[in-house]
Amino acid sequence: MTPKTTLLAALSMSSLALAAPGTAPTAQVKRGEYLVSFGGCHDCHTPKKMGPKGPELDNERRLSGHPEQMAVTPAPALEAPWLAATVGNMTAWSGPWGIRYAANLTPDRETGLGSWTEQNFVDTMRTGRHMGRGRPILPPMPWQMVGKLDDQDLKAVFAYLRTLPTVKNRVPQPTPPASASASAGPAAAK
Repeated sequence: MTPKTTLLAALSMSSLALAAPGTAPTAQVKRGEYLVSFGGCHDCHTPKKMGPKGPELDNERRLSGHPEQMAVTPAPALEAPWLAATVGNMTAWSGPWGIRYAANLTPDRETGLGSWTEQNFVDTMRTGRHMGRGRPILPPMPWQMVGKLDDQDLKAVFAYLRTLPTVKNRVPQPTPPASASASAGPAAAK
């Protein structure tokens, strides 16, 4: 290894150790947890379960997104002034954009943000595109507001998300609106 690659590897390992689950939270991680809690991320990204006082967060699946085993039927037709509908656990939303499923924000490498870099996360929040360059991030995700956080706060959110327990949960891809599927013809149904 060259001195440059040795330094990069050491920095990489130290940042992973800093964000590893079970480590003492740093000021950056605490700030990220505060922003995630205050920002309402749990509202959509944490499934709910029914408790004695109504819906409550399912902390075993904290920020793991829409449960992959939960099938979603077509949303009810809405009339103005209604714009959107949500499933009971608030992890899937339907509106003019089709059906959108809350993403898995845990550090699972296959189904969550585990393979993302800090820069992928910042770019996503700044551009409203998956990993900063992919498909659009759909409503009701308020990426336009989250993207106004400064770089330090976005990096703090990402650092906190890296400390979550890993939950393997493959969230479905968004479903286009019924009108888009119908106008695309039979090929779109495949």
